[in-house]
Amino acid sequence: MFKGAGTALATPFTSTGELDLTVFEQLIEQQLAANIQALVVGGTTGEGSTLTNAEFETLLETAVRVTAGRVPVIAGTGTNNTAQTIEKTQTAARLGADAAMLVTPYYNKTSQAGLVAHFTAVADAVDLPIMLYNVPSRTGVAISVETAVTLAKHPNIQAFKEASGDVSFMGELMTALPADFAVFCGNDDQILPYMAWGAQGVISVLSNPYPAETQALAEALLADDYVTARQIQSDLMPVISALFSDVNPIPVKAALEEIGIAVGAPRLPLVRQSEAGHAHLLETMRSYKGVVG
Repeated sequence: MFKGAGTALATPFTSTGELDLTVFEQLIEQQLAANIQALVVGGTTGEGSTLTNAEFETLLETAVRVTAGRVPVIAGTGTNNTAQTIEKTQTAARLGADAAMLVTPYYNKTSQAGLVAHFTAVADAVDLPIMLYNVPSRTGVAISVETAVTLAKHPNIQAFKEASGDVSFMGELMTALPADFAVFCGNDDQILPYMAWGAQGVISVLSNPYPAETQALAEALLADDYVTARQIQSDLMPVISALFSDVNPIPVKAALEEIGIAVGAPRLPLVRQSEAGHAHLLETMRSYKGVVG
């Protein structure tokens, strides 16, 4: 799909809670100018679970149009309802997405056999590359190594976003999967160890306000330049910590506002960052190479 840094785009809202497509286009152009290699629409950072079907389609259409083939556009189409996920993924294919990212079914959850059946049903129903998204802290269910290997045999299932936070699991995964199967880091604080294990990039929250820095880190790792990579990752760690000091995307939307991209507040049930949290975020951003202020 891509190599390097891809951004899980935040979704901008107006003060009245509607999509702000002007700011969304600004965010996309900022990402492309920084050489970001892929864009994810309607994922966790994009508050996909609070978007109506019409809003999701509008965002995806906008991203496809503005990007104009310069980088892949990956649509977050996973839900906890297999039929709904199929329909949403078919819509993404119709609207020009380059791939779909499917989170494991949440709340009702399922067994490993259920995961195989769910993802296979979606992959059978579309002619679109599928990225599996493993984030058990959000969904309450994890994809096992054995399940990943089984699913990797499907021709449409071509990538895996690993966000469990377990570096040992990442090692087991990379050892077991076929060499040509794409794996991406899903945690900004673990880009270095995950890519050292062989991940070909990251799908990042950090890259919303810091696209050039995130891409530089990924490029250093792809070049096996671990001295540079360690320095970049180390310098970014306080910022990453601040960006995940509250539920994503609360802090990253605040960070984008600070650099002049007016994405607005998150939708309920998420709320704006606390005053103390915002002050800490701003102080951290200012300390990192004077990016703000």
